[in-house]
Amino acid sequence: MIADKTIAIVGGDAREQEIARLAVAAGASVRCYGFPWPGPGSIPGAVLMATAAEAMRGADCALFPIPGIAGDGSLYAPDAAEPIVPDAALLRLLAPHAVIILGQADARLRAAAAEAGVALSEYEHDTELMLLRGPAIVEGVLALAIGATEITIHAASVGVIGFGNVGGLLARQLLALGARVHVFARNPAQRAAAYAAGCDAHALTDLEDLAPRLSMLFSTVPAPVAGERVLSGLPPGSLVVDIAAPPGGVDLELARALGHRARWARGMGRRAPVTVGRSQWTGIARRIAEHDERRNDAS
Repeated sequence: MIADKTIAIVGGDAREQEIARLAVAAGASVRCYGFPWPGPGSIPGAVLMATAAEAMRGADCALFPIPGIAGDGSLYAPDAAEPIVPDAALLRLLAPHAVIILGQADARLRAAAAEAGVALSEYEHDTELMLLRGPAIVEGVLALAIGATEITIHAASVGVIGFGNVGGLLARQLLALGARVHVFARNPAQRAAAYAAGCDAHALTDLEDLAPRLSMLFSTVPAPVAGERVLSGLPPGSLVVDIAAPPGGVDLELARALGHRARWARGMGRRAPVTVGRSQWTGIARRIAEHDERRNDAS
């Protein structure tokens, strides 16, 4: 049960504030570090600690931030005094049989968790949670596109790479705003779904040839899909937005060098921290219960 847990929330943004409130409401003892603190008394029952180590010492569960892990292995923690790298020494501070719940671990965190004997529970590819936070992501991406362009989405010729959870939601909203939406996907089933939704569906290999027709390009694929040949084919000054998890799918530095309006749009869920924090907590609470069940079954 969550009511007998000590939960460490380490790193993050305003979404973690809402997660902390909900964890307290569920009866957990909640320690926090590294995310923006909204002020005295604003998260009643949660305790702001001085370091990540203090927050994690003896905790049954550690929640790492939704935005994820940087290339140097550090957690996203804008209010931390110094970078937080979750190595084996830090993870060993957790209670025996503890679990770390996060979006997605990198290879270093997986190795550190294995060395420290700490379980990992990742939700980056949880379809339910992605769809719950998907509308906030799409709203953020659309706001970014509107603010970064001098044309309307209506009647614009727009490319969306990938038709998964977020790609599908984004393509449908672009259609609703009157865009001509071209979807590029490797998966034939995704292309069929895009066609059924009213998009022009293409193989990913067609992107290079069709790039000159596009004034906006959105990538939702976390693998290199828009390099020099695609970017050089886009009309000058096109909007290029990478929504995917690291390492992303677009060479944004090259896009800027070519004169495009290149934007990194990772973590758009933070624009609606209460809504997204609540949806994330439903998945976190479920994972805590599942971890307990596995422990009980093994004992």
